[in-house]
Amino acid sequence: MTGSHAGEDPHGEEPLVTGGADLADADAAVVLVHGRGATARSILGFGGQIAGEGVALLAPQAAANTWYPNSFLQPVETNEPGRSSGLRAVGNAVETAVDAGIPTDRVLLAGFSQGACLASEFVARNPTRYGGLAVLSGGLIGESIDVDDYLDAADGASLDGTPAFLGCSDVDPHIPEERVHETDEVLTALDGDVTTRIYEGMGHGINDDEIEFVSGMVADRR
Repeated sequence: MTGSHAGEDPHGEEPLVTGGADLADADAAVVLVHGRGATARSILGFGGQIAGEGVALLAPQAAANTWYPNSFLQPVETNEPGRSSGLRAVGNAVETAVDAGIPTDRVLLAGFSQGACLASEFVARNPTRYGGLAVLSGGLIGESIDVDDYLDAADGASLDGTPAFLGCSDVDPHIPEERVHETDEVLTALDGDVTTRIYEGMGHGINDDEIEFVSGMVADRR
């Protein structure tokens, strides 16, 4: 990779990788956020599994393939500036779709692992009516989660029924099941329409049930 975690915006110069339909012709868009050690191009493969014709795919790239250095369960300050820079990269991808004429309620966000953490944090910190949110083996970022903190930050803004899917294993080595339920609680409090599925013994990955559910979410927004 060309980037490193230097400066206040380590991911700011990294590319936005695209796939699927051309933005100018697309009916909807999916912003895909890759996990630690992966790449924007690699998560486009998942995007191809969940998105049919007419859907643009937008995948921001992390510097050195890592959005932030430590566990998402550590104090937020230990993962700066990567965390904030990653949230900006996600926001820029959403803005790219909107600027191309795709309304926010047809823009879905989906992430895996570190990318799922960033996608959920972005949506919870920037509530509006999105096309959907898929949090695959991830959750909100921080040492602890306080629903009131998110509600106060929202200042009356709402997810307004945004469909959200949270999928994770009950024995994921990186994602405690409790954090998935805490994330559900926050998104529900922000008026998201949340579906959470915990898979027994799955490990850290994406299964066919998740792909089927998220594919349906994308199809519903076209």
